Amino acid sequence: MNLDFSKNNGLIPVIIQDNQTQQVLMLGYMNEEALQKTQEENTVTFFSRSKNRLWTKGETSGNFLNVVSIKEDCDNDALLIQVIPNGPTCHNGTTSCFANEPQISFLNELENVIEERISNPSSESYVASLFKKGINKMAQKVGEEAVELVIEAKDDNQDLFLNEAADLLFHYLVLLKAKGFGLENVETILKDRMKNR
Repeated sequence: MNLDFSKNNGLIPVIIQDNQTQQVLMLGYMNEEALQKTQEENTVTFFSRSKNRLWTKGETSGNFLNVVSIKEDCDNDALLIQVIPNGPTCHNGTTSCFANEPQISFLNELENVIEERISNPSSESYVASLFKKGINKMAQKVGEEAVELVIEAKDDNQDLFLNEAADLLFHYLVLLKAKGFGLENVETILKDRMKNR
């Protein structure tokens, strides 16, 4: 990294983002020493402007921010750090310091869980057992769930309809992952189609 610490008295702004949900958790500042400590320990350390010292997030609360990736912006004067938070990030006890920001996507989190169950299978995992049966079985399950959803759509039981919709979406995500894709690949196609309409 070739970061420019000269623009803001030796500090650069750092956006902290949840690696699974993509939710923005907080904004902090780092000097070169804080960045070096963060890289060495894989736990986010800021330079606290109010305390005028290095400050490891979670040093008192235990709610550390475990580093997954560090990316610099196009001007080399800001960072995006994706983390796995160990508890609430905000001192007020909320997930994010931006309390009104909605959690971006549960579906992203679900995709990560599915990938984890496929990569590290266990005998108790439904996803692992379905994956083990192969593409044909996974595709068949998507077909079955789609038919069940169509049947429930013709009735007035909202609860059954929504449960079948959830089953279809879940099995669709498993099939996507088994084929080596994710929702982002489908989103790209839909976005391209939207431009042309």
